[in-house]
Amino acid sequence: MGAADLHPVVLHHIVNTLGWPELRPLQEAAVEPVLAGDDALLLAPTAGGKTEAAVFPLLSRMAADNWQGTSLLYLCPIKALLNNLLPRLEGYAGWIGRRAALWHGDITTVRRRQILRDQPDVLLTTPESLESMLVSANVDHRQFFAGVRAVVVDEVHAFAGDDRGWHLLAVLERLTHLLGRPIQRVGLSATVGNPPELLSWLQGASAGVRPGQVVAPDLGHPDPASSRIDPADGAKGSAVPPGEVQLDYVGSVANAAKVVAALHRGEKRLVFCDSRQIVEELGHCLRELGVTTFLSHASLSVDERRRSEEAFAQERNCVIVATSTLELGIDVGDLDRVVQINAPATVASFLQRIGRTGRRPGAVRNCLFLALNDDALLQAAGLLLLWGRGWVEPVIPPPEPRHIVAQQVLALCLQEHRVGDRLWPEWWNGLGPFGTGAEPIVRHLIEQGYLDSDSGMLFIGPEAERRFGFRHFMEMTSVFLADPQFTVLWGRKEIGRTDPALLSEEVEGPRLLLLAGRTWRVTYIDWRRRRCFVEPSDGRGRARWNSSGALRGLSFELVRAMRSVLLGDDPPVGLSQRAKDRLAVLREDAVDTVHPGGTVLERDQHGDVRWWTWAGFRTNATLAATLTGIADEGQRVDDLCVRLHRDLTPGDWRNAVRAELLSLPEVDEKALGGLKFGVALPKRLAVATLAARLADLGHAADALAEPSRWTMR
Repeated sequence: MGAADLHPVVLHHIVNTLGWPELRPLQEAAVEPVLAGDDALLLAPTAGGKTEAAVFPLLSRMAADNWQGTSLLYLCPIKALLNNLLPRLEGYAGWIGRRAALWHGDITTVRRRQILRDQPDVLLTTPESLESMLVSANVDHRQFFAGVRAVVVDEVHAFAGDDRGWHLLAVLERLTHLLGRPIQRVGLSATVGNPPELLSWLQGASAGVRPGQVVAPDLGHPDPASSRIDPADGAKGSAVPPGEVQLDYVGSVANAAKVVAALHRGEKRLVFCDSRQIVEELGHCLRELGVTTFLSHASLSVDERRRSEEAFAQERNCVIVATSTLELGIDVGDLDRVVQINAPATVASFLQRIGRTGRRPGAVRNCLFLALNDDALLQAAGLLLLWGRGWVEPVIPPPEPRHIVAQQVLALCLQEHRVGDRLWPEWWNGLGPFGTGAEPIVRHLIEQGYLDSDSGMLFIGPEAERRFGFRHFMEMTSVFLADPQFTVLWGRKEIGRTDPALLSEEVEGPRLLLLAGRTWRVTYIDWRRRRCFVEPSDGRGRARWNSSGALRGLSFELVRAMRSVLLGDDPPVGLSQRAKDRLAVLREDAVDTVHPGGTVLERDQHGDVRWWTWAGFRTNATLAATLTGIADEGQRVDDLCVRLHRDLTPGDWRNAVRAELLSLPEVDEKALGGLKFGVALPKRLAVATLAARLADLGHAADALAEPSRWTMR
């Protein structure tokens, strides 16, 4: 079964409208399982034709089986990707006389009413907007979703690795229960390290019951099962995909701007940065050097980002500087070059980014890494070493999503108004977190007034209305807390948002902000409405944003690869002379902290003792909690080492390693504030949730079992 089995009208337009003589391998291979109604995970590099691989057979089913009403949902993690996909999907749906429409937070009330009156056949939306439709008093969700037969989840890996994934699965299970029949689930993803597990995750409660298939005929890397090698091993049989990758050490944002400005003039360059602050600083430097520069990050206004992305797509000799907002498949035209400032945290993210290049015939995929400091250079080298070995991270859902259970039970009561106090688990069809283990959470919701109970029915209580009822429970459908930011306005034009700390700290002279790559002078601050008014200014403003409180740190595998670099392994990429020289210095400086035979215990000239585990953030957090008798209390967790007592002896060390059982990391109560809906959990369960997510018991046990040697400075 293949292209010939698509609906004749769809096949006609593929050949005559698109001018395609044949389908790509992924698209050909996807026809059979998707036409059969099976669940599927479609894997291909960026720009590999995944959308068409899913949509062509689904539209064929829609036409052949005469699906009626809104029958296909297309879910994406970000609104910009939906906006970008709409014209394509409108065109494809139009081939068979069907319509596609967009529904998310930026869609006007007038347009929403039109959609409700005249339903599209294909609805593009986010999981949050899908849930908002389920709970809205303005949407007859039973009628609107009655015809849904299939759902496509684009960039599924971007959901599965965090709480948005649990939210997505829970909403799909509620929709399945509402319809009383299964919904075909088709996930689209770039390279991941564990495709079968990701497919099972996507299937949710129906995993092992419904047929499912991983479709990945044209991935340019080894089979994922065989690529899960020990990152500490040597690069046996390099699995580097074809392309041009280079690593340079530049030392500062200003120097990075000079390199970007000087190289590849006349070409379109996409520069990825690991923070919004660096995006702003680099954009400002590039403009000072006369480079046509555009910016894109989450704290710029929607209009500002859209203008940048559209202008960049139309220009030729220019640069767009972005955070990971442009990592996903948003089309900004044909790219010549990708530049990475510092390094992403995962190989999968790098594969997404390098995949933005090399799309034109004769072009090669390329990426130039520019490290701003020693830590970034070592991280980039370690990441590229993993990439060269063909290793890609498995996508692992965060454990114990108890706060999502609380959110979902409240959202269900909003959706149905009243739910049986014994029947609520049925809405999630046996999905793991919503089983019997969720009952203490529901009891707590009742005890604390988030839910009311009467005559065997549950409904929204006064505490839920007080905490989450603002703007018709709009906050109920988002599972992440947004950073508190002030909107920056130039007259009536919104530029973006900034951290309030920049508006409250003492300054000499005018208060200058850096936003959208330009300097602005603050003229007025409306503290009550969280608005800041500005006008253009000369000089150099400041940019700053606080993190959202998410758990951070590098993985065990990446840090072990960094250790391998210090022990002499070079990544299989082009290294500039500056990078070679700097790596030589780092290797010489690390002689007391790395050893090929195991871990290192170092007592420095000040008497401080550190255990250089090279095991990553979560592993070291677990080890610090486990070794309570010899580890310094209250230490800040580090990716590379654990601080131990100054009076530690080799005997104390041997006894501690032998005797200790592994413990979950301790959780700072301040961190609970970053767990949205954590307030709706018993405190002990909220703490247990964060502790489980902070722990890495397996790698901690491995680190304790490794040989260790003492060094003195």
